[in-house]
Amino acid sequence: MRYFPAFLDLAERTCLVVGGGAAAVRKVRLLRKAGAIVRVVAPRVDPELTTLAEQGELSLIRRGFVAGDVRGCAVVHAATGLAEVDGRVADAASRAGVPVNVVDRAEISSFIVPAIVDRDLVVVGISTGGAAPVLARRLRAQIETLLPARLGSLARFAETFRASVAALLPAPAARLRFWERFFDGPVAEDVLAGRGQAAGEKMLSLVNRAGGETPEGLVSIVGAGPGDPELLTLKALRALERADVVVYDKLVNPDILDYARRDAERIYVGKSRGHHMRTQAQINDLLVAHARLGKRVVRLKGGDPFVFGRGGEERTHLRRHGIQVELVPGITAATGCGAATGIPLTHRAHAAAVTFVTGQGRNGEPDVDWAALARSRHTLVVYMGVAAAGRIADRLIAHGLAADTPVAVIENGTLATQKTVIGHLGALADLIHDHVIAGPAVIVVGEVVTEAESGAIWAEAAASDARALAG
Repeated sequence: MRYFPAFLDLAERTCLVVGGGAAAVRKVRLLRKAGAIVRVVAPRVDPELTTLAEQGELSLIRRGFVAGDVRGCAVVHAATGLAEVDGRVADAASRAGVPVNVVDRAEISSFIVPAIVDRDLVVVGISTGGAAPVLARRLRAQIETLLPARLGSLARFAETFRASVAALLPAPAARLRFWERFFDGPVAEDVLAGRGQAAGEKMLSLVNRAGGETPEGLVSIVGAGPGDPELLTLKALRALERADVVVYDKLVNPDILDYARRDAERIYVGKSRGHHMRTQAQINDLLVAHARLGKRVVRLKGGDPFVFGRGGEERTHLRRHGIQVELVPGITAATGCGAATGIPLTHRAHAAAVTFVTGQGRNGEPDVDWAALARSRHTLVVYMGVAAAGRIADRLIAHGLAADTPVAVIENGTLATQKTVIGHLGALADLIHDHVIAGPAVIVVGEVVTEAESGAIWAEAAASDARALAG
C-alpha cells in the first residue's frame, strides 16, 4: 500500500482551489459536497464558477496565485494545468504545512484524490496510487452498479438507533451481532426499498428484543487454501470479515490475514516438526474459551481443514462442549498445486484414481497399504513428506512401482515463490536434497507428472546440462 487511505472532515473549513478550468470545477464540486468553504484563485474562470460566486457559494479571487493564498487553508488543490504555477502552489503549501493535491502530478502532491463512489454517508474511494487513473475510474463504475441507491439512507437510519443499541448492549460482541442481523435482515431491506415507516416500526421491535439476548459464540473452521489469496472461497471471506478472533496456523499465507477485520484479535498457533507453539489440546480449549465469551472465532487452516488438518478433531471437541460450529472447506494443496503446475491428478491416458496420504507417521513414515499405493494407473499425492521422501520412495519401489516413475515436488505451491522440480521416484531423496526443498511442499507420484507445464525444473535435463558444461 503506497498511500494511506483516510477521510478528511472539511465541513466549514477553508479549502483553496488554484485554477479556473474544467479540472478546477471538478475539485470545487467535490469540496462543496463535503461542506467546505471554497476559495478559488485564478485570473480567468469557467462560467460555472462565476455563477457559484455570484450566488455566494464560493469566494472568487480573479488574479494569479501568490504564496500567501495558502495560509489558513485545510487543503489546497492546484488545478491550473501549468507546470510552473502548479509547482509554485505545491511548494508554497508544503512550506506552510498544508496538504496539497496537484492534478495529474502525484509526484509533487502530498495527497491524492481517489475515484469516488458517493452514497451520502457511505463513500467508497478507489485509488491506484496515481499509477492508473483510468483503471480506478473503471473500478468505480463497476462498484457503482453493485451498491444500492439508498445505501446512504440505510446508514443514516442505523445512525439514529446507534445510541439506543449501545445503551441496551454494552458488550461490543453483542452490538456487533445486533448490527449484523440488522443489515442482513428485513429492516434494512425496507429502508433500501424506501419503506421508511415499516422499517421504523420493525426496528423498534428489534431493539426492544435485543436487550434480553445473550450473544451466542460460533467457531468457523475455515480452509485458507494452498496460499494464493485469490483461491479463498467467498464463504471464507465472509467468515474472516465478521470474525472477532482469528486462530491461524503456520501454513496460512500472511496476506490472507489482511482480509480479516482490522480489529479482530489474531492468535498464532502454528506447529512445525518438533516445535509446537501450542498443543492440539490447548488449541481446542482456546477455541472453546473464546466462543463461550460470545465471540465469532475463525479457526483458519492452510488448505482444507478436513484434509490432514485436524478439522474433524476440533469440530468433535467443540460440539462436545456445546459450541456452534460452521465448516468452510478450502482448496486443498493437491488440487491447488496441480492447477498451478498444470499437473492433472487424474487423466484418461495416465491415471484413473488419486490418493492423498500424509508423509508423517509414528515411525517417521506413513502407516499405509503400500501395495495398494504402488498400483499402476494411479496418482499418489504425499503431504508433509519432504523429511520421509527417501523411505516413501523405497517402500513404493519395494512393492512394485517402477523406479523411473515420474515424480514432482512442488514447494510453496500457488505462491510467487513456487518451485517445482521433476525427476524419477528412485532419485526422490536426491531431488529434494539437490534442489534445497525445505517445504511446505507436496510430492506427486505418477505418470500425470509428464503433463506438467513449462516452468518446472526437470532434474535430468539440469544434470545433463551441468555435465555438458563441465565437459
